[in-house]
Amino acid sequence: MDTTTSATPTRKNIIAAILFAIVGAGVISAVPSTEIAWVMAILLLTIYLFAFEVIPVDVTAVSIMVILGLTGLFGSSLGLSKPLVDPKHLFDGFAGNAVMSIVAVMIIGAGLDKTGIMSTVAGFILRVGGKSEKRIIPIISSTVGVISSFMQNVGAAALFLPVVSRISARTGLPMSRLLMPMGFCAILGGTITMVGSSPLILLNDLIQTSNQALPADKQMDTFGLFSVTPIGLALVTTGILYFVFAGRFVLPARKTEGVEATAAMDFFQETYGVKYELYEMVVPINSPLIGKMLDDIEGSERIRVIAAMRTPDDMRVGPGSLARDVGIVANTVLGVIGSQTALQSFADKYKLQVRYDLETFTELLAATKAGVGEVVIPPGSSLIGKSARDVWMRKTYGISTLALHRVGETYREGEGVRDMPLQAGDTLVVHTSWDALARLEQDRNFVVVTTEYPHEELRPNKIGFALLFFAITLGLILFTDLRLSISLLAGAMGMVLSGVLTMDEAYEAISWKTVFLLASLIPLGGAVENSGTAAWIAQQTLVLLGGLPIWVLQAAIAVLATFFTLVMSNVGATVLLVPLAVNIAIGAGANPAVFALTVAIATSNSFLIPTHQVNALIMGPGGYRVPDFMKAGGIMTILFLVVSLTMLNVIF
Repeated sequence: MDTTTSATPTRKNIIAAILFAIVGAGVISAVPSTEIAWVMAILLLTIYLFAFEVIPVDVTAVSIMVILGLTGLFGSSLGLSKPLVDPKHLFDGFAGNAVMSIVAVMIIGAGLDKTGIMSTVAGFILRVGGKSEKRIIPIISSTVGVISSFMQNVGAAALFLPVVSRISARTGLPMSRLLMPMGFCAILGGTITMVGSSPLILLNDLIQTSNQALPADKQMDTFGLFSVTPIGLALVTTGILYFVFAGRFVLPARKTEGVEATAAMDFFQETYGVKYELYEMVVPINSPLIGKMLDDIEGSERIRVIAAMRTPDDMRVGPGSLARDVGIVANTVLGVIGSQTALQSFADKYKLQVRYDLETFTELLAATKAGVGEVVIPPGSSLIGKSARDVWMRKTYGISTLALHRVGETYREGEGVRDMPLQAGDTLVVHTSWDALARLEQDRNFVVVTTEYPHEELRPNKIGFALLFFAITLGLILFTDLRLSISLLAGAMGMVLSGVLTMDEAYEAISWKTVFLLASLIPLGGAVENSGTAAWIAQQTLVLLGGLPIWVLQAAIAVLATFFTLVMSNVGATVLLVPLAVNIAIGAGANPAVFALTVAIATSNSFLIPTHQVNALIMGPGGYRVPDFMKAGGIMTILFLVVSLTMLNVIF
């Protein structure tokens, strides 16, 4: 079974590589120059690596940048008269306006999160929306859409995932009815302002790059912060109305009624079929358990040990203390969690003394100190591809995995749950101390879904500073001529200087994968533009679509961008398609800036399959399957194209 699963992608990759090579050979034979031939080859390689994820997307981007740089060394042997990218400007993207703007947006978002504003938002939604799905969905979706307009889509969704969980727990509405509208509107909200998504942040830089190769009468103006706001608001409104009126037909109804925040185990039993009890067990001197390690018994007995006291001076609970290699000696007291049947069988087999009420771990495992919670593996987690066993999850993070929920299936202890390589969107049901869970809220490898546990808000006393510097940032963007990156960094550093965030927390808030992905792809966009490749592709497209109305060409660009963003990053799709769109517009006598904006907006049209980071994030907690996205996302994709193209032509 495993062999087949691992071999199939390899065969697909090989077949795809052969097809790409055949297409590449045909295209290269038709290009007018050696420079364009090499750029097309690198372009096809980039698309192949992105689409099939042979290597991680950020590694792909950096590798392509290095290849472009090496053309300066091997150019003559490749038939090039000069490097495809000037080595002096190869790394300009890392200091570019777009990259620094994204860095600042991430820090500002983290600052708002640190103050506990999200909890206030959840309370407001519950007061206004009550328990009505048709009232709560618009409130949640519109709120996330607004938040997403000023920070990264996946960041807004990650911030609001615990809020939705809290609302679901208090109202009894199933997560599957709330998360998809929230996730889709987080993506749509990125089109409300020019800082709402990476493609829109990048767009003005790409326009300025294209201007360098255009005559004076064809120069494009850059877009202001709110230039796209009417389009974004129309898209978010469309998304909300879609789910309000069609949600009962397109959203899965996986019920979790009767959920209460104070009945966590009932919730997990209802949602995942996990019904566990917690007992203390004492190991007598004649027990066959003596001499064994935790790893010898947990999987086979279908139980989890979450605490152990071998001697009064050897108490093991939480990160850094309890691990699978802990040995069991006489008189050890174990805190054991599992089904009632498994616990009784375990106690009988090893002649253990069972305490149905906590005595040794009364304080450490009390409901005020520890319990069962949910965490999700986000798309950017470094744990993806590793198992709980690989990373020593219990020892490293202080969480004992009880179950793993993936694409509609729940795997429990005894079913190899700790040996399964983690995937983006996996939901882990864990037992943990609340202190450890609070630390995980600051760990970018996890998104903590459980919010109803005893813990203090991080820095509620800093809300005033956070809102002040957020307002200052908006003021600088709206009423001054400062570059976007400087305006955003002013707000970000204000949050650091005022103590909303420490500098270390600011560093941790930055997704370096996104930074390297974006900065490394910028040279490729320059090569496509400056080598004449974009102009040549545009000419061929115009020949193919010659004589058709301008709106048909614009629609073709939007559909192409939509397809690209489903199989590769939206940043990569934007970098590759903006120069092409500009050249097509000029050749057809259309407005090149509007065509470029069409690309940047259409790369947010990622609803059909869960390849977008936001969709991958909500898939596990919502219990969604790929057909769920195809059903709801297929209609949303068409609505997005119709509304965005209509609004683009009405406004511009």
